[in-house]
Amino acid sequence: MTYCVAIKLETGLVLLSDTRTNAGLDNISRYGKMHIWEQPGNRAIALLTSGNLSITQGVVTRLEKQLELEKVDPETETIMNADSMFRVTQIVGEIMREVQERHRDGMQAQGATFDATVLVAGQRKGGALRLFLVYSAGNFIEASTDTPFFQIGEHKYGKPILDRVITSRTPLEKAKLAACVSMDSTLRSNLSVGMPLDLAILEHDALAFSERRRIEPDDGDFAALSEAWSKALNSAFHDLPHLL
Repeated sequence: MTYCVAIKLETGLVLLSDTRTNAGLDNISRYGKMHIWEQPGNRAIALLTSGNLSITQGVVTRLEKQLELEKVDPETETIMNADSMFRVTQIVGEIMREVQERHRDGMQAQGATFDATVLVAGQRKGGALRLFLVYSAGNFIEASTDTPFFQIGEHKYGKPILDRVITSRTPLEKAKLAACVSMDSTLRSNLSVGMPLDLAILEHDALAFSERRRIEPDDGDFAALSEAWSKALNSAFHDLPHLL
């Protein structure tokens, strides 16, 4: 399983994902769930993936093959020359459907789940900063002022803090803290989510990621944040009024 969160603000995007996949208690591996493409000054795009690894890797591979083909045939449409982030997301959804259809019969025969979801986030020159959630069927929805963040994977443990503190006007640094606290809560409650983590920040109209960071298990900053959050929760709990 995995946990990925993407937050769309007036000032930019905050993206965070774990790297753990497991096919049973004795078969745990690390795979990056965040995939980034950028042409600084032109566009910056990120995909965060969750679900069946063969499906999501197939989607990313097809996107990469389109980019390679474009070098030979400039007429090839890719996520890096599509005319909008909406069209970028359509391309991802179309490939999702194609990959699903190609492997559906074999996976169903083996009793394997083939559900997969993808977050598509980014901005192109002259366009708006946008965030989409693509479902297994290839259909998708877009983040809005009322719904400024999306989660995929094991989202239930990390959702309460985001619901309480995140709005589209939240400062970028505060949203980064909220995403990390959300991830920390998930790490503590679900063994199928694990370090290291991938963090990326895209500021509005920057058209290049200002921060891309791998947070390892021994990262001092993340450990300090986790400890501070635990102490704050414990203190708040003991300060609650005795109403019952």
